[in-house]
Amino acid sequence: MGEKIDPKAVEKRIMDAPGKTYDKVAVAYSGGLDSSLGVEIARRKYKAKEVIAVSLDVGQGQDEVQMARDKAKVLKIDPVFIDARKEFTEEWLPKAIRSNSDYNGYPVSTSMTRQLVAKLVGIEAAKRGCDAVMEGSTGKGNDQYRMHNTFKLFAPQMEVLCYVRDFDLTRKEEEAICVEWGVPVKEQLTGGDDKTMWCRSIASGAIDLNQELPDDIWQWLIPPRKARDKGETITLGYVEGIPVELCGKTLGLDEVIAQLNVIAGRNGIGYIDMFEDGIMDLKSREIYEAPAAHVILKLHRDLEQQCLPKEEIQFKKMVDAKWAYMTYHGEWYHPLKADLDAFIAQSQKPVSGTYKVELYKGNMMITGREAPTSLFTPEIRSIKSRGFDQRWSVNAAKIRGLPFEILSKRNAVLEAMQTPAANAKGKKA
Repeated sequence: MGEKIDPKAVEKRIMDAPGKTYDKVAVAYSGGLDSSLGVEIARRKYKAKEVIAVSLDVGQGQDEVQMARDKAKVLKIDPVFIDARKEFTEEWLPKAIRSNSDYNGYPVSTSMTRQLVAKLVGIEAAKRGCDAVMEGSTGKGNDQYRMHNTFKLFAPQMEVLCYVRDFDLTRKEEEAICVEWGVPVKEQLTGGDDKTMWCRSIASGAIDLNQELPDDIWQWLIPPRKARDKGETITLGYVEGIPVELCGKTLGLDEVIAQLNVIAGRNGIGYIDMFEDGIMDLKSREIYEAPAAHVILKLHRDLEQQCLPKEEIQFKKMVDAKWAYMTYHGEWYHPLKADLDAFIAQSQKPVSGTYKVELYKGNMMITGREAPTSLFTPEIRSIKSRGFDQRWSVNAAKIRGLPFEILSKRNAVLEAMQTPAANAKGKKA
């Protein structure tokens, strides 16, 4: 039995908390529980004369967008809808792919869209003369930092309202007050989900340690045990690090991702169950589905291994890690992040090629590689060929071994210094 929530007590706590009133409040509105309740909080608690809901399409799909429109009617608001798919696809996702975006196992996604949303909401709020912006992050998670940083860059004079954190609300308390106030809410799992075309986060921050996940929560993924019994082969072509061709057809990045989510998902690929170290250094169990991202990033890394020299690969791994760290931590617009972008973009000029891959019950097997700029030269390197006279390596090996000859002499001196006779002599002296 869960804790019984008294919605009247929750309402009293909210209304009795200290707080200002505002003329115009812009709410980052997705149609989810937090943003829907935020509209009512702006009206009831902050006495906003005007509530401007700003809703973005970042590739979450028409069903999600329509859900937000339907809930808006119940809330009696007319949201400003901004189609951000082009910006997300052309400016954000290419950088994520080229940087092999991975934050300790998480294909950086929500951390990008939160900052894109905050930028566009902040710009819209400034244009409409708002004196506050509102978003629905908790005080235990990451989005409060991502949104706040971006709001303060694009709408620095506005007050940032984060009511879940500011009134110390639990998810169950939010659900109770939604019922009390008639705010539409429907969640399959407590915590809901956050979906973009690149990755879907499920019940973030609300998954228990050993909680089982029902099979019907997935939108793209078919669990491997239920996936097709016959493998499926695809080809994926890259130009300068970005996938541009799927199964022989030239497509935009958004269409490549959309089709791959379906193809890879039905073959059991893209399931992520991990411990995530958040911005506050607190661990949470996080569940994601990201079929297209899994395929695209894995093949991109392999293509880089083919086309980039060893020194560049090793250095880029450090740059990629820093890129993911900064993006995850809400620093997309930091000057250093732009510097990392410049290096990464320069590195991708030779990263072009085509892969043939077999997908089967959660597994990927590369069965074909073609890269015109590949540095793989079997005619020189293979032990089956006479690419060069192996006797050339004799003196090179001797030179490479010189430091180890020197170390051997040093180790012998150290060993002699540790003998009983040497110790006794040292004590006598």
